Amino acid sequence: MNIINRAASILLLLVFFLAFFQDSVHGRPLLLSMSRPKPDAAALFARWLVSQSSWGVLNTIASDMGGAPFGNVVSFSDGLPDKGRGIPYFYLTTLDPTARNALKDQRSSFTISEYAIGTCGKKDPENPSCAKITLVGMLKVVTGDPKETSFAQTALFTKHPEMEGWPKSHDFQIYKLEIEEIFMINWFGGPKPLTVDQYLQAKMDSHTVIA
Repeated sequence: MNIINRAASILLLLVFFLAFFQDSVHGRPLLLSMSRPKPDAAALFARWLVSQSSWGVLNTIASDMGGAPFGNVVSFSDGLPDKGRGIPYFYLTTLDPTARNALKDQRSSFTISEYAIGTCGKKDPENPSCAKITLVGMLKVVTGDPKETSFAQTALFTKHPEMEGWPKSHDFQIYKLEIEEIFMINWFGGPKPLTVDQYLQAKMDSHTVIA
């Protein structure tokens, strides 16, 4: 009987993991630390999307390409799990065009799609109900404030442990996007009106949920 019970337990675990990874094919595994806010709660939804995401497309102005926009997939973090501040931080090197571009022209935008975190189901990424957000502002090196530097480094290395082992010789530095404008679509009817102050002041209640 014990053998049968153990076999049944193993089978249940296998079913769970197969279902878990099946659902994560179109994004990361669906184990989120916060539930998905209602679309009409624009500021809360925007903060949720940023906090649950780990990467996006960072766009800078490429002067060596005649001022053309240059998009690059980058990892980021806005803080520790459930303690994000809404400001995206990046770990970049000037061996990559993005950092070089920002040092010449700080104007940047950062785009994140809900599709990447796996909560859009079978919807197309361009479907308005599969949210997307673009933060527009200035991409700057984090310097002069030891507390912010410590916060940003902890936030990045916690969400992306691999970063801590990246080559020191590549001179990685912490950058942040100082947000000036926000564009977000999370439902039909066009972008949600949302100011930077509303976004940064939004309070999030955290609890674990499997979406």
